[in-house]
Amino acid sequence: MSKVPSLTLNNGVEMPQLGFGVWQVPDDEAARAVSTALETGYRSIDTAAVYRNEEGTGKAVAASGIAREDLFVTTKLWNGKNETWTRDSVLRALDTSLSKLGLDHVDLYLIHWPRAVRDDYLTIWRAFEEIAGTGRARAIGVSNFQPAHLRRLLAETSVVPAVNQVELHPQFQQAEVRGFDAEHGIVTEAWSPLGSGKGLLEVPTVLAIARKHGRTAAQTVLRWHLQLGHVVIPKSVTPSRIKENFDPFGFELDAEDLAALAALDSGTRLGLDPDAFDG
Repeated sequence: MSKVPSLTLNNGVEMPQLGFGVWQVPDDEAARAVSTALETGYRSIDTAAVYRNEEGTGKAVAASGIAREDLFVTTKLWNGKNETWTRDSVLRALDTSLSKLGLDHVDLYLIHWPRAVRDDYLTIWRAFEEIAGTGRARAIGVSNFQPAHLRRLLAETSVVPAVNQVELHPQFQQAEVRGFDAEHGIVTEAWSPLGSGKGLLEVPTVLAIARKHGRTAAQTVLRWHLQLGHVVIPKSVTPSRIKENFDPFGFELDAEDLAALAALDSGTRLGLDPDAFDG
């Protein structure tokens, strides 16, 4: 039995709260990294069409021998092209991703960016609703959506996203997004949960809390995510770190720890601004 807790999505699907991300992992390295993650005990894998590593990810899944029903595979529609998406092009995009992954369905399919300037995410979402209805995605969601994008989606379509995957870590805590998600039954998932190697794990506050609990800085930050109810998908290609990131369990951050980490919020993004990014 996995020690990883699961969250129940708004359509009843169970999603592991800790998964493995493969952003910026080249395809020829993805098979090895994902294999290591699966051997370590991860059962949730997060990829995307634009990562160009769905094939490597699929090879690792196929070679693992793990029953399909015991895995949770996420991929994302890359909608950053200079085109307006249609129902048919969305369905073809999923066909391509499934072919590369070697799967007949994914557990979660996400719109990668709102791209509000192009004003096509409602069309994309309606095609996602159709995909969910056919079972080719057990759950559907969004990535990088802000409350304004979500309000429009909820007002003009019929299925509430199960997940909203956003940049989220102690230095960028996204209180407004997390609050909106919680209010509407949307699970918040964190990308760059460890701050993308930009110094978060060297912050004295983080190191002090890690020492207090006899844990690493990464395990401490991942524990913060879990206690706040986020889904988290740390990424690494280093076997020792893949294993380290799989063990943010067996300790609890106390109120003092949580307050100290809350004080680290700078409100500054490391990644792109969803309101400005247009692919």
